[in-house]
Amino acid sequence: MKIYLSGHTYKYAVEQMLLTLFPAERPEYPEGKPQGQRLEVSLRRGERFTTATCLLVTEQGSFRGRAAVRGEALTDPLVTDRKCQRLVKNAMYRAALRAGHRKPVWGALTGVRPGKLLCGFLRQGLGEHEAAVRFMEEFDVSPERTELCLDAARHTMAAEASLEPKDVCLYVGVPFCPTRCAYCSFVSQSVEKSMKLIPPFVDALEQEIRSTAAQVRALGLRPVSIYFGGGTPTTLSPEQLERVCSLLEAEFDLSALREYTVEAGRPDTITEEKLRVLRRHGVDRVSVNPQTMSDAVLETIGRRHTAQDILTALEKVRRVGGFAVNMDLIAGLPGDDPAGFSRTLDAVLALGAENVTVHTLSLKKGSRITLEGAALPGEREVAAMLDEAAERLRGADYEPYYLYRQKFMSGGFENVGWTRPGHANLYNICIMEELCSILAMGGGGSTKLIAPGDGRNIRLMAPKYPLEYIQKIEETCKDKEKIREFYLKEDV
Repeated sequence: MKIYLSGHTYKYAVEQMLLTLFPAERPEYPEGKPQGQRLEVSLRRGERFTTATCLLVTEQGSFRGRAAVRGEALTDPLVTDRKCQRLVKNAMYRAALRAGHRKPVWGALTGVRPGKLLCGFLRQGLGEHEAAVRFMEEFDVSPERTELCLDAARHTMAAEASLEPKDVCLYVGVPFCPTRCAYCSFVSQSVEKSMKLIPPFVDALEQEIRSTAAQVRALGLRPVSIYFGGGTPTTLSPEQLERVCSLLEAEFDLSALREYTVEAGRPDTITEEKLRVLRRHGVDRVSVNPQTMSDAVLETIGRRHTAQDILTALEKVRRVGGFAVNMDLIAGLPGDDPAGFSRTLDAVLALGAENVTVHTLSLKKGSRITLEGAALPGEREVAAMLDEAAERLRGADYEPYYLYRQKFMSGGFENVGWTRPGHANLYNICIMEELCSILAMGGGGSTKLIAPGDGRNIRLMAPKYPLEYIQKIEETCKDKEKIREFYLKEDV
């Protein structure tokens, strides 16, 4: 779509809203006089108001949207920038609705963290009802999505109140899986093709653990959560898991640790021997992720296990004991439908997991589904799946404790983590709501350093691919010095 900007350069904000409203369109910025089907997005700063206007020209006609804010609300450059971007988005949103565009399920919101906005209202001193009303009015979000957000916000505020300035979370990334799922775009190597890379990867990971721990000790930081992700960390052997867990214990002071999670997502990687290793080192939460309990859908998405394998894996977890269990589901998988998803819910609820995370399929650019195409459930079918999940999980004493959105999600919906009382995962809340620094180790690990108070952050990225990670481990370890620089600059 042709886009013409006037009075501002907020291309990113414009493109976010374009993706939300017209996902098939790609932005073009032609020079010269505006013509043809197009978006004209203007921003004007007056004495009393700053106003954004949008003209949307389609085959059906011309449609206008407008949004404004009083000048006194623009208190500093950062606030001004954020509010002006929101004005631009709202003007585009209102023009599209006047053109007859169907209202998105999350209204005018485009970001991945809607909870941050609602929590912002609560931090300003608004009560829950007032914050929810303002959230609905400012962003045109439905009461149902606002309720989801408010439930998650309560957990966010409680987690935030429990953290000290030097509390951090640790992430360990293991980018290997038994096979690559059709919907996946994460950087992960199939162990069928790259088994020989695992030993040198573990060697490199140990170097990075030592480098990270040196910074943590020097700064007096306090790990409160460990999260092994990937990939599938349980593709490592029991001996390799023992090495990594032992080194973490030796290098970090874990006396303040409140939780320890390992994604044992693929049942074909779970053995009692591995689970016993994890328990010996204090792991108290594992993810066993079926995504679906339909054998036909599992085959379609490239998983080489059955629904029965999930049940067998859960039996092993419960037999070893001491683990809270998370189970991931995905609404909108190829070959699935609301009836099949309902049967998956039946099976998962019967298993009594402490956490159930309900994802909406996201059509990632690098996934096999996107590259090769697949017959996917429609938006109404996905909505029915999510609605049933919410109703049944609430009825089974679960509540939302974190949520986030992604680009290219079916129907523009969301991912929601549901928890039974007392089992909310602190790491998931901290990373989604950016409550404290996440210090990452491993291939593709993304360290995010958060400044207490204002939330300013920087990222440090490790190489994505296992071979590249191994080859560049010295540079990755050297990069850890930026952790100290950040904290000393922030005077924490």
